Amino acid sequence: MLIKSAEYVISSARVDQCPQGELPEFAFIGRSNVGKSSLINMLTGRAGLAKTSATPGKTILINHFLINKEWYLVDLPGYGYAKRGQQQRDELQRMITGYILRREQMMNLFLLIDARHEPQRIDMEFIEWLGENGIPFSIVFTKADKLSKGKLAANIKHYLSELSKQWEELPPHFITSSETKQGKEEVLSYIEAIIQG
Repeated sequence: MLIKSAEYVISSARVDQCPQGELPEFAFIGRSNVGKSSLINMLTGRAGLAKTSATPGKTILINHFLINKEWYLVDLPGYGYAKRGQQQRDELQRMITGYILRREQMMNLFLLIDARHEPQRIDMEFIEWLGENGIPFSIVFTKADKLSKGKLAANIKHYLSELSKQWEELPPHFITSSETKQGKEEVLSYIEAIIQG
């Protein structure tokens, strides 16, 4: 898939404020500081489309970007950012779950995982919740360039073996780097295949 245009459309605090219409949506989510904005900018080829920040937890709204005037890329708030107050964390969780459970236009949720880390409980619980609710999702391992090839392969193998304790069939996964553009073609081809049905 060639991305010819990518434009910011709207930021919404609730799912009922999201754009009307039938265009398919592909949402991106992950823990704070997983490299979500950088990945979105790399996929779209637009350096400043999603705002990157050294401070984790900057995205606190549901952000819609219209791609090729055909589909929406949706940037969801990160979860698990400890420095937020409990009330704000609860509000963010309501916003995220509201979108994921009620947004019929969402074709796939891309869950971002930092390839450098061991499986984190918060991610594993989130994956379990997605499975229980029948949400179509895939895993995107980020920051692949920060590890040697051997360490990267070992980390991902470990992650998938942890997942296979709960899942008979593992979700699709992609290995990406915003720096080297690794994984760009694979993720975009996957989106294109879903759109074309």
